[in-house]
Amino acid sequence: MARTLARLTLDHLGEFDDHVRSCLFWQLDPVSRSRIDDDQRAAELEAWVSEVLREWGSCGRVLLVDDVPVGMALYAPVRFLAGAMTMPTAPVSPDAVLLATVYVAPQHRSGGLGRMLVQGTARDLVERKIVAVEAFGDTRGTAGRDCVLPVDFLDAVGFKTQRSHATTPRMRMDLRTTRTWMSEVELAVERLLGVVRPMPKKATRLGREPGRVG
Repeated sequence: MARTLARLTLDHLGEFDDHVRSCLFWQLDPVSRSRIDDDQRAAELEAWVSEVLREWGSCGRVLLVDDVPVGMALYAPVRFLAGAMTMPTAPVSPDAVLLATVYVAPQHRSGGLGRMLVQGTARDLVERKIVAVEAFGDTRGTAGRDCVLPVDFLDAVGFKTQRSHATTPRMRMDLRTTRTWMSEVELAVERLLGVVRPMPKKATRLGREPGRVG
């Protein structure tokens, strides 16, 4: 079973189910969302992705199993995510990009694929010299607000609480410290994917010779 990470494209969006393609929780404020008919939501998300790709660049990672998209992460500067301003722990820090969505198809869950999507996101942002990535979490887990990531998941993949809240804390991953282990993360991901390159003998350009993953 071949697993690969790729940059999100509009073609990928069309292969996800209606739930993923219709969630505009982050892209629009509540008033604007209420004015969008259900049959227009997928087109609205595609328009949003097109705008961000044009104005900022890559805004997502897709996990493919045998070339079929089974997972996706969406992220962007908060100026593109009007829904974030309605959160009780807003605003997002000015030096951070917001991780809005991490989705893995039900039949592929519990295999670490969500972690791989976050690692791919972090790698992209590190290369673009972004300082940090933040996310709003829900302490109620999957029973919480739809389209908001469970706090337990964010904590497990390396986020720490930036601003506490009973149900919706804002969490943060500092990519300045992440730089030192990104090359190790890449190797761990490749092992999971079954595509392992030889370990470099010299320090990587991220500033450290690869060693133990931990």
